[in-house]
Amino acid sequence: MTVSHEEQYQKSWQERQDYAEKMQPIIGQLYRNKGIEVTVYGRPLVNATTIDIIKAHKTVNKFEANKLRLRESFPFIAALENMDLAPARIDIGKIAYNYHYNDAGNGMEPAQYLAQELADITDVDDKVEPQDVVLYGFGRIGRLLARLMIERSGPNAKLRLRAIVVRGGREGDLEKRASLLRRDSIHGPFNGSISVDNERNAIKANGAYIQVIYANSPDEIDYTKYGINNALIVDNTGIWSDEEGLGQHLKSKGTSKVLLTAPGKGDIKNIVYGVNTDDITSDDRILSAASCTTNAITPVLKAVNDEFGIKNGHVETVHSYTNDQNLIDNYHKADRRGRSAPLNMVITSTGAAKAVAKALPELKGKLTGNAIRVPTPNVSMAIMNLNLDKETSTEALNDYLLKVALYSELQDQIDFTQSTEIVSTDLVGSRYAGVVDSQATIVDGDRAVLYVWYDNEFGYSCQVIRVMQEMAGHKQPTLPR
Repeated sequence: MTVSHEEQYQKSWQERQDYAEKMQPIIGQLYRNKGIEVTVYGRPLVNATTIDIIKAHKTVNKFEANKLRLRESFPFIAALENMDLAPARIDIGKIAYNYHYNDAGNGMEPAQYLAQELADITDVDDKVEPQDVVLYGFGRIGRLLARLMIERSGPNAKLRLRAIVVRGGREGDLEKRASLLRRDSIHGPFNGSISVDNERNAIKANGAYIQVIYANSPDEIDYTKYGINNALIVDNTGIWSDEEGLGQHLKSKGTSKVLLTAPGKGDIKNIVYGVNTDDITSDDRILSAASCTTNAITPVLKAVNDEFGIKNGHVETVHSYTNDQNLIDNYHKADRRGRSAPLNMVITSTGAAKAVAKALPELKGKLTGNAIRVPTPNVSMAIMNLNLDKETSTEALNDYLLKVALYSELQDQIDFTQSTEIVSTDLVGSRYAGVVDSQATIVDGDRAVLYVWYDNEFGYSCQVIRVMQEMAGHKQPTLPR
């Protein structure tokens, strides 16, 4: 009996769904119980739907000569269940592809090859103690950080969200805070269950019990009263940016370190994770995670400078409007920002280009920058016009950045797209610091123009989480290296 093309396709699709459904519980248990994040060419599979898992496998063919089928990656995911592994981010797609198509297995069974690739994290004692975390401020970044920590909650979670601190305490405040965590106009509904404990002033979310503390000053709180000790305070308010102001947090009982989710002033180290992570020491008590734009452009600038050298350049940021702008025309202390954000493109200044030098000193004095706020609520773009030390071509520059995105130490920071149809809303929820739009790259001799998208809320929050992990002494490697 002849099988039609339609029947063949339906059978193939059903097979993919079957394998994706088998993968889901294994991936979830690995994440909650062992701290293992499974990805396919950088695409996260944790909390992914069956369709998301299928789509992640489909993207492999955009980067490689062959397809990666779910039946080819499944034996490796299944084998992870029986291994004693330290927390890590494991790209099962790259491991499976190398095994099947690059002859890396040398006759070994999938489980044997996997054990070889993961030798660095096998049978390693995990001595890192969980870190209590307090979010001081609960705005756009604070709520996204909460979502990211809650999705990581479980027996092996290293960052434990214990409390949020906000002003107010008016009637109904707790329900409104919970509602804003539950529903988000940009990032969609919270994936799970949220309820409030009015008697104890707490929010309960997917097993996380989050104390809500009302305070007007950082130094008036005794966190130990809530069973919180040696906490990492993540300041999302933007009110303080120097050591004197942020140092107020350290006067409270139960605190140990402070991380600012904005550029720090003075001698505060501005950390762009993946670029100057090594600058973090165990003695650092106050750090900054820099800005969303600095995080988006610095990894790409480092990659380009390492290979081609940068004489100088200009970075123009096309940035979504933010909460400090006005919905309608009204007074604002800054030039132009008083005009209606949803109705206007607004030229404004940015310190992101100069801030690059704090994380990447070799580019000090080489970059200028400006910004245009535009009427979109999220996802921004940096246009980098660079003069290089040597000539190249569009193809060579793109090929190099693709390799950096897939196989370098910056693979968690830089993503790469070859789509000719991608627009800003397609990047909502991107976990990368920046996404190189290869179809927009322009090269003319030693002059290059690069376009880098970034989710200025979620992608930045993912970078903040990585800095938090480093401050907590939790080094989570990405394998294969």
